[in-house]
Amino acid sequence: MNLELSVEDPRWDGLEFLAERATRAVLDHCDLDADQCEVSLLGCDDARIAQLNTEFREKASPTNVLSWPAEDLAADSAGQTPILPEPDFSGEIALGDIAISYDTCAREAAEAGKNMDDHVTHLIVHGLLHLLGYDHIRDLDATLMEGVEVEILGKLGIDDPYNA
Repeated sequence: MNLELSVEDPRWDGLEFLAERATRAVLDHCDLDADQCEVSLLGCDDARIAQLNTEFREKASPTNVLSWPAEDLAADSAGQTPILPEPDFSGEIALGDIAISYDTCAREAAEAGKNMDDHVTHLIVHGLLHLLGYDHIRDLDATLMEGVEVEILGKLGIDDPYNA
C-alpha cells in the first residue's frame, strides 16, 4: 500500500500506525489489492483544515476530516454500493487525498467520551469510504455508509461509533 503521510501538527504522534491499519481494513473490506492503492493523508490542525474547508467547500470553519476522491465512484441510485476503482495503465489505483484535524478530533473524542485512537481510526475509515464513492447526503446512502463503517470498525475491535 502506498500511503503518503504528511504531518503538519506534531501532536499527531501515532497517526501513521492508525492510518495504515484503517486503510488496510477498508481496502480488505472492499476486496482491493492494497499494494495497488495510493492514498495521501494530511494530519493537520483546525487552522489548516478550516483553510481547506473554506477553499474547497466554502465553509469557513474547521471540521474533523475532508476527502478529495481521485475519481467519482458513487453509485447512480441511492443505497447502492459504489463502483470499485480500476487500476490505471501502470497498475496503480489512485484513491485520493484526506485531511484530518487533531484539534477537532480531540475535542469530539473528549466530548463523546471516546478513545482518541478509536475516533481517529473511525474518521480515517470514513474519509477512505468517501474516496471509494460512499456518501451520506441521501438517507439510503448514509445508512449504507454507516453500516460499512460499523462492520469495518468491528473487525478492528472498535465499538459502533453511531450507537450512543
